[in-house]
Amino acid sequence: MASDEMWQSPIAPGLSWYQASVGERPTYAALDGSRTCDVAIIGGGYTGLQAAYHLAKSGVSVVLIEAWRFGDGASGRNGGQLGTGQRWWPEELEEKIGFERSKALFNVAEAAKHHLLDFARDHRIEIDYVPGQLNVAHKASYERDYRENAEIAARRYDYPHISFMDKKETQERLGSKRFYCGVRDVGTGHIHPLKLLVGLARVAADAGAAIFEMTPAKAIRQGGGKVTVETERGTITADRALIACDGHIDGLEPVTASHVMPIRSFIGATAALDKHPEVLPGGEAVADSRFVVRYFRRFEGRLLFGGREAYTADNPRDISQHIRRQIGEIYPALKGIEITHAWGGSVGITMPRQLFVREVMPGVTSIGGYSGHGVMLSNYCGKLYAEMVVGKSGDLHLFKSLDIPAFPGGARMRAPLLFLALSWFALRDKF
Repeated sequence: MASDEMWQSPIAPGLSWYQASVGERPTYAALDGSRTCDVAIIGGGYTGLQAAYHLAKSGVSVVLIEAWRFGDGASGRNGGQLGTGQRWWPEELEEKIGFERSKALFNVAEAAKHHLLDFARDHRIEIDYVPGQLNVAHKASYERDYRENAEIAARRYDYPHISFMDKKETQERLGSKRFYCGVRDVGTGHIHPLKLLVGLARVAADAGAAIFEMTPAKAIRQGGGKVTVETERGTITADRALIACDGHIDGLEPVTASHVMPIRSFIGATAALDKHPEVLPGGEAVADSRFVVRYFRRFEGRLLFGGREAYTADNPRDISQHIRRQIGEIYPALKGIEITHAWGGSVGITMPRQLFVREVMPGVTSIGGYSGHGVMLSNYCGKLYAEMVVGKSGDLHLFKSLDIPAFPGGARMRAPLLFLALSWFALRDKF
């Protein structure tokens, strides 16, 4: 296997700064021959590896396969922000599903946050955690919403860690005049996602899970009370299975594919910001109010900046060009700054931007569609799945009960319709 310095993921463009900073990752064998186990897991991201670890620790035999290298998917290439709550603000969810369910989902997200940080500490995985997140408004008309968000979080959701920022404070904390107001969340933060993924794979293997990379699943079938997963060099026969592919489901399983769609997201890492101490002096991560979110942070002395204004089915020829332009809009002093690394990948989304959890065939559970809010939720959902398998009461049912409709248009038209819709929302963000 070539070193990671030369490795370019076949499923995602560009060498990531995370990969360059970690160096050569541990390698794991590909599956060679057939296996029988209690649980088969397809997908070696946070969800799959957490499930594998917790199952193996409980004495359940588990075989996990990953189509490429561990870390090539979204779990190893994402923005690294933990966030708070679900993809929607709690008051927005409350309008859709009521306070009781919204509060329960908020509490689950808080448990997920604590689980991730505790897991990394207990297993001595250095994830380079940095506290603090800013959510900022790109339109002045959003001020009331942001004020109410901080008040509601404290009063109704027992979360006192969010405070409203007026225009002056927002611009001082960002080092930019581009935004009008925002909220500061000191109860969350951001991490090095690939370090977490590498450590998680090690911990799962040490617990006794059989984990294999470079082993794509070709088909999954159910019959005779067993689940069979086919690969190029062997089959896995199990009592049950977990599909944890998120945005990389492709044509493996049609129910998941109709509910979880991939979109492209792109990140660039700048050269060191030694001459720009005014940029995010507090070290917080940032996400803005656009539908096509721009997310960025000062991390290890450089700016990591994610987001694009137009989505197509193809990757751009020059990722850094798009990222550099957006950086210049927010930080004019950084216009033309060197982008040392630029990369992209697929994010799995659902129509309502809520998690898809469903038994898609007898004994087969699918979990995905984190919609850009999956760092902490995906880790926790892997744990919740394992608890469900061993008969412990858990909170996975809260996600199962969500109404997640399929994307319209059928297999042929849903991707073009999605790209058209996202382009429309990108235009709305502008005007």
